[in-house]
Amino acid sequence: MSTVVSYLPTANAAPSASQFQSQVSETEIRKVFEAQRATALRLRTSTLDERLAKIKKLKDAVLAHSAEIIAAGAADFKKPPAEVDLTEVLPVVAEANDAMRGLKKWMKPMSVWPSRMTFGLSGWVQYEPKGRTLIISPWNYPVNLTFCPLISALAAGNTAILKPSEMTPHLSAVMVKIVKENFSPDEVAIFEGDAAVSSALLALPFDHIFFTGSPAIGKVVMAAAAKHLTSVTLELGGKSPTIVDATADLKLAAQNILWGKFTNNGQTCIAPDHIYVHASVKDEFVRQCKAVLETSYGADAASQQQSPFLARIVNTRHTARIRGLLDDATAKGATVLTGGKVDESDCYIAPTLIDNIPADAKIMSEEIFGPLLPIIPFNQIDDVIDRINADPKPLALYVWSKHEPTINAVLKKTSAGGTCINHTVVHFLHGNLPFGGVNNSGIGRAHGHYGFKDFSHERAVIRTRIMLAKMFFPPYTDRMRKIVALLMKTV
Repeated sequence: MSTVVSYLPTANAAPSASQFQSQVSETEIRKVFEAQRATALRLRTSTLDERLAKIKKLKDAVLAHSAEIIAAGAADFKKPPAEVDLTEVLPVVAEANDAMRGLKKWMKPMSVWPSRMTFGLSGWVQYEPKGRTLIISPWNYPVNLTFCPLISALAAGNTAILKPSEMTPHLSAVMVKIVKENFSPDEVAIFEGDAAVSSALLALPFDHIFFTGSPAIGKVVMAAAAKHLTSVTLELGGKSPTIVDATADLKLAAQNILWGKFTNNGQTCIAPDHIYVHASVKDEFVRQCKAVLETSYGADAASQQQSPFLARIVNTRHTARIRGLLDDATAKGATVLTGGKVDESDCYIAPTLIDNIPADAKIMSEEIFGPLLPIIPFNQIDDVIDRINADPKPLALYVWSKHEPTINAVLKKTSAGGTCINHTVVHFLHGNLPFGGVNNSGIGRAHGHYGFKDFSHERAVIRTRIMLAKMFFPPYTDRMRKIVALLMKTV
């Protein structure tokens, strides 16, 4: 899940000594990194029970500190307790439980059948830890997006250094407490700080980096990793489109889409970014959306701002950025259907539906990452598919329809990291599915077995049973060449 914040320096930037004042020193970072080397070597032979114990310890600690996590979420951006439970604590518990249930099977070598070229050999894939890993997490779901990758790293037998965002300091403080109470720093360490800390970490030769953030900063991380040929998992973002056709259950679609959009006040990488609605049902869909907003958050602007169920934008800078998108759209002719209230001092922007948006409005090209929801009418599904394919591949794509040809056309003719049919965002919670993007929206996969494999090296192993290859040793005879010619026809 990404943010649109550029909180990392450029790939070539080096932290100055002054940047480390009042935070962790570069010397301390290197000391911990070097200490993790010996641990990483030892963990190559770690047992199932050792890994399970670490995962359970982390899960139990998160549950034990859940009240503190809830309080910290409220302090950082007035996050409702129910949303903290649903989007921060529950995903960590589910990820841990999935790993504990599946790890015994995941760790087993996977036997493979010999190919026609390798008759007489046995082969298998052996999963081994990559080693020292770095997890850089964002501010929008700090606990979830730090500890879920950590569970995958621990399941695969790695060490980890965590770098949470400095923009949610209360939640970071709770995570620091959890890590330091439960892990030795040579195994799992956590460093707070600004871009200088991130830069110092990215300069080190980690064996794997897991980054969650914007595509722009994902490129910085990938460039830094390339200097050491370090593998990466990049969970990025982009503009996730939603399609509502004429056959959709409009009431249910409105309820579900607005829940997916306005949870965390729109600060979710897989939130519906904009909605393509069939022109014949657009007015009714908008009416249903307005009814949902009134029921969920209040019947008027004042009551919505006082609603205990709406989080705030993380800071005033982001509030101003989102307001800029709204002001730009309306200045170019867009219509606010409902919402539109902004109180920068309260980091508040009302849930807002926008219509008649011109193509050159910034909101049509920039990731919104806030509570603004463009409504775009369409008549032909192929036109929508063409528009989706003209943009970078999204992290998520949602389809609301009862018409199978429409559903199949969208699935076959578009590309996206993940897709929900008649639902939104819940694919993130499905532990048996890979979560990740494609190209601009991400590289690699997270969650469950897929996260375990991303943090593991799949080592190919061959063992000789019958040495048939000796017939190909020099000197090369005519008979050998005839055998090769035969193989070319049969392999």
